[in-house]
Amino acid sequence: MRAKATDDQILKAVQDAKGIRSAAAAKLGMADRTLLARLKKMKTKGYTVPRSTYQPGEPVENADYSFTPLPEDDVSIEELVEQRKRKFAHKREYEEASKLIPIRIKINGPIGLLHFGDPHVDDDGTDIEALERHTDLCNRTPGLFACNVGDTTNNWVGRLARLYGEQATSAAQAWRLAEWFIGRCSWLYMIAGNHDLFSGSGDPIKWIAKQQNALYKSSEARIALKFPNGREVRVNARHDHSGSSIWNPAHGPMKAAMLGTRDHIYVAGHKHESAYSVLKDPISGITMHLMKVASYKVYDRYAKERGFRDNALSPCGLTVINPLLPADHPDMVKVWWEPEEGAEYLTWLRNR
Repeated sequence: MRAKATDDQILKAVQDAKGIRSAAAAKLGMADRTLLARLKKMKTKGYTVPRSTYQPGEPVENADYSFTPLPEDDVSIEELVEQRKRKFAHKREYEEASKLIPIRIKINGPIGLLHFGDPHVDDDGTDIEALERHTDLCNRTPGLFACNVGDTTNNWVGRLARLYGEQATSAAQAWRLAEWFIGRCSWLYMIAGNHDLFSGSGDPIKWIAKQQNALYKSSEARIALKFPNGREVRVNARHDHSGSSIWNPAHGPMKAAMLGTRDHIYVAGHKHESAYSVLKDPISGITMHLMKVASYKVYDRYAKERGFRDNALSPCGLTVINPLLPADHPDMVKVWWEPEEGAEYLTWLRNR
């Protein structure tokens, strides 16, 4: 005959079974109800017995058979509520930290931001040589940082997956090109565009960007560049700012500046067009630069079919920031559409 289990043996069996009484009873070789009776006595002795999501119910009796009801297929409502509390606390921490992301610039003097328009690196109509040239420019120009407003690949999914039949690059090759492109330089920020977000929560670009230690945000990133001399310059980068106008292609960034935050640089992509406008904030006196950068996808069958005009000045835009000037100086930020010219100006400004 099997020896009677001690209280300590029962407690260990229940702990090993993660609180499930029936599993502990089977391990101890005793009936479920015997175990429940022992646990009840142990509680009166001061033992702390693990809670269980499953307590055997009354057997279901039929004329020819009986069975014990199955445990619930989910956690208890108490545990579920605690899970939601922890999830909300984590979500709140992330969202509050994302409202304005501080980036500390460690080098003295002026810097430049090269805002790459939509790369679409795997498309047949993409000027991949320009992508190669401009990433090289960032690497060899002191103080010049690369930025990406989104849509790194076409990432055709669902019914759009048929479009892989209209380009020479396969889906597998597209991800190889994305890894090659992102790995070519360091990125101050990267935005997930609508094509990137076709992948849902499993966006591969997020993991590729992580290997480059790049700040990667879905749809938008509002950044505070903090310079060694105490100057702060804010960048409001989105794949696209809401709002459009046939009369003003920079309407989206302008709307964001006039009705939302007051930042120095607003930049977006998405519609493969270049646009620029400038406003002064009458309260702080800062100059706000409102930009839309086009795309390295120069030849676009969809744009041709829909009759979209060629409004691209350049596939990118370059902003030069001089933190040595007063905060309200109108030339603290300058915009260049030819990145080589902007890089030359940055180099001259840093060396003068």
